[in-house]
Amino acid sequence: ITIRLKFLNDTEEVAVARPEDTVGILKSKYFPGQESQMRLIYRGQLLQDQARTLRSLRITDNCVIHCHRSRGATAATPALPEPGPAGPTAPGLPLGGGTLMVPTVMVVLALGWYFRINYRQLFTAPATVSLIAVTVLVTFLAFGLY
Repeated sequence: ITIRLKFLNDTEEVAVARPEDTVGILKSKYFPGQESQMRLIYRGQLLQDQARTLRSLRITDNCVIHCHRSRGATAATPALPEPGPAGPTAPGLPLGGGTLMVPTVMVVLALGWYFRINYRQLFTAPATVSLIAVTVLVTFLAFGLY
């Protein structure tokens, strides 16, 4: 059978295979050394099972299989993040943006109070009340989270 392999950049390659060939054989024949990086999609379904034959997947002559090359090696199942703590789990990992949010807000509030104390002529009464309200709100949120 003839199969059209269509890539993301709209290029096509013609593949010739037998109905008894498996998905793994098709990958190794047309993508040698890149089998673990290639994802094949037929009729909106990811062809994950390397042992399934083309006949069992109902792939017939002149069908289109979409090909996507992932950046790294992929497992048989799509990699989804496990639910758990949002912070880094091991030493040496880079800090996430959420980990630094509370200290950043605290530094901005400290700068606001510094300027309020040293340059009080620039702060009106509503600005001072707003600074107090934001400080109280952030304090309750910070202590409520931790």
